[in-house]
Amino acid sequence: MGKKGIETLVGLFVLLGLCGFVFLALKAANLGSFSSHGTTYSLTARFDNIGGLKVRAPVRSAGVVVGRVKAISLDPKTFQGVVELDVDQRFQFPKDSSAKILTSGLLGDQYIGLEPGGDDQNLKSGDVVAQTQSAVVLENLIGQFMTGKAADAGNGAAGTAP
Repeated sequence: MGKKGIETLVGLFVLLGLCGFVFLALKAANLGSFSSHGTTYSLTARFDNIGGLKVRAPVRSAGVVVGRVKAISLDPKTFQGVVELDVDQRFQFPKDSSAKILTSGLLGDQYIGLEPGGDDQNLKSGDVVAQTQSAVVLENLIGQFMTGKAADAGNGAAGTAP
């Protein structure tokens, strides 16, 4: 094999590596799914704290991706995070469904978890998911744990003094 053949193989190897890098970058940015399964309908959910939720984060029900986060904004009157969801038309959720911000793994990405309710009526495009649960922020939990332990230690020390 001549010098030209080796250079061609090295070039192909580098090109293959770049394609793999682009694929991983798209997957990491939640842009890997270019195709959609059809039409979607829009829902809105309000949260006191959205944590690290990002646009294009998955919307899951029973672990299955049923949609994506379309937009995130702040309501200037209530100071709540307003999250717009695009849900696949194939999945119809009852009106009393709830939305939670959950985390993949201990420190993973956040996503919306939709839990279906038992109502006979389904949510329509433009409806608001009334029951929501905000993100659990690890820093807040640690802070509550530390201040709770400090308060308990202070109360215990005061109660044991003669």
